[in-house]
Amino acid sequence: MKKIFYAKQTIDAKDINAVAAVLRSNYLTQGPQIEAFEEAVAEYCGAKYAVAVNSGTSALHIACLASGLKANDEGITSAITFAATSNAMLYCGARPVFADIDDASICVSPEELKKKINRKTRVIIPVHFAGTPCEMDKIYKIAKPLNIPVIEDACHALGASFRGSRIGSCKYSDMTILSFHAVKHITCGEGGMVLTNNRVLYQRLLLLRSHGISRKPLLSQKCQDPWQYDMQELGFNFRLTDIQCALGYSQLKKLGTFIKQRRAIVERYTQTFSKLNEVTVPYCEPYAQSSHHLYVLRFDFNKLKADKREIYDEYKKRGIILNVHYMPVYYHSYYAEKGYKKGICPKAEKYYHEAFTLPLFPRMNNEDIKRVIETTEAVIHRFRGGKL
Repeated sequence: MKKIFYAKQTIDAKDINAVAAVLRSNYLTQGPQIEAFEEAVAEYCGAKYAVAVNSGTSALHIACLASGLKANDEGITSAITFAATSNAMLYCGARPVFADIDDASICVSPEELKKKINRKTRVIIPVHFAGTPCEMDKIYKIAKPLNIPVIEDACHALGASFRGSRIGSCKYSDMTILSFHAVKHITCGEGGMVLTNNRVLYQRLLLLRSHGISRKPLLSQKCQDPWQYDMQELGFNFRLTDIQCALGYSQLKKLGTFIKQRRAIVERYTQTFSKLNEVTVPYCEPYAQSSHHLYVLRFDFNKLKADKREIYDEYKKRGIILNVHYMPVYYHSYYAEKGYKKGICPKAEKYYHEAFTLPLFPRMNNEDIKRVIETTEAVIHRFRGGKL
């Protein structure tokens, strides 16, 4: 039986040829493909500047540093996200604070976020969960009067839009983070990017990406030898290669097609699953447009004669490998050891108990989609007490 996993990359001959061309060129890294990819993504999203790095995690890290986050500060983010979002704060010596989610969108609730702000808050990182945009206008309205930088974690949301602006335009934020991991909308294998409209932040991000080193002279220097370079702060080797950027640039040309394919699958899922009383389908506000990175179905176990593990195992027996995105970050043992307790975000905890991520990726064919739909109907029918 063919197994269908929750996600899979889409690579074609054009992608392979783009990578091969770089392998035959003079530059494997720190060459022209990096700037070309950055400019293309910035133009697509509507931002002025872009800085490509080796992962979405690295992008979050240097964005936090560029925002001024430091030891003993606090940053606020959603409880439902990948650990990298809050880990980036820890890398800076700051303390992550988790705000509860909106029960419909699963994105961080602006009202709950506002409750967590105090005199130590130095950054807010809303997460566009599963490709669904947060209420960025409300969040920015909260943060701006307090001069708290806003960094959008859009690692799920390339191609999404909010109130007519593409996510990544930074209309309601200081910086936006993208990820190009293998299962994201477009992939570099691994990779990430920071988008911004602020030139000062842009120049700081460039330094932090590459060891804190610049070939530009310091203001105190009247002249500089042509071979000279200067380390101006403690940066990192977070560079992305030309090989990866060539792949990303090639993938970007197909982003519209990828999203269209994802949307078609989501429409078929939702058309069927919205008729089932035992599950809740994903929701997006009418003034936003999701890029559909994930399709999360929420199961009402009060209406089913099964627990979460039994549901997972039943799908697996039928060749459908589910996933869960995500358990509340503070459930991780590392965070528990740092004193985070269960009960911080009740809606996030309830969501985790109910959620399963179904397969969703452009390479799914009609038979794959049909199998996921029929399997879901059969599993619910079984645990409702009916006959298969």
